Amino acid sequence: MAQRLNGLFAVHKPVGITSASVSNGIKEIIRQGLKSCHDGRDQETEKLEGGHRQRGKLRIGHGGTLDYAASGVLVIGVGKGTKALRSFLKGQKKYMATGQLGIATDTHGSSGKITQVSSYDHITEEKFFEALNRFQGQIEQVPPVYSALKVNGERMSTLAYMGVDVQPKPARPVTVYGLKCVSFEPPSFVLEIVCGGGFYVRKLIHDLGKEVDCCATMTALERTQQGPFHLGHNVLRSNEWTFERILEVLEDISQPYYRP
Repeated sequence: MAQRLNGLFAVHKPVGITSASVSNGIKEIIRQGLKSCHDGRDQETEKLEGGHRQRGKLRIGHGGTLDYAASGVLVIGVGKGTKALRSFLKGQKKYMATGQLGIATDTHGSSGKITQVSSYDHITEEKFFEALNRFQGQIEQVPPVYSALKVNGERMSTLAYMGVDVQPKPARPVTVYGLKCVSFEPPSFVLEIVCGGGFYVRKLIHDLGKEVDCCATMTALERTQQGPFHLGHNVLRSNEWTFERILEVLEDISQPYYRP
């Protein structure tokens, strides 16, 4: 059992819950499963720490935060598998994002306060697609103020929600491996994005709105792939978050990504 509880698997994070809450919930499911298997004695939790008696040290983490309002693939590391999560923070990701022309918000998402409203009648499909081409490859992107990046140890988003005047971080290089529009029905549009680490889809949509002499905000986001994990293949939906299913999936995929 202990050997099987070192590795990686992926879940589908629903909209309306934080990535940290998902990780904590999975941790509790595993902890309760271990106790049930061993008559309430947390023996396996001790073994997960290399055989030392460190009760309560079950390690669980996730590789790449999804916004509260976003859904999709969230990679979970268990035990020694948490050491492999860093590569997922920097690795390639794929998203399906829905945007709306004619509205801008302070968070660049639909839950934010509207800061601008403008006409989008002048935006043709040709102009929109031409603008998309300018966001391909390695580009410079200014991270949104409403983000998990920190200023003096505090999250920028926390300070912004408190009313603090938070200045944006400097632009930084990010990589867009693939970007295409799969639906264009103004004011709505849907993008498929393949990008590297540190990329903000909300900011892409915001900047895209400016590029077509308008404004835009993101209304929905789903991460469909992160590294080798993609929807429809060993990604557990919320109704499958059970100790038994986690063991099944973890046993299948832990070895290729972490070797003790």
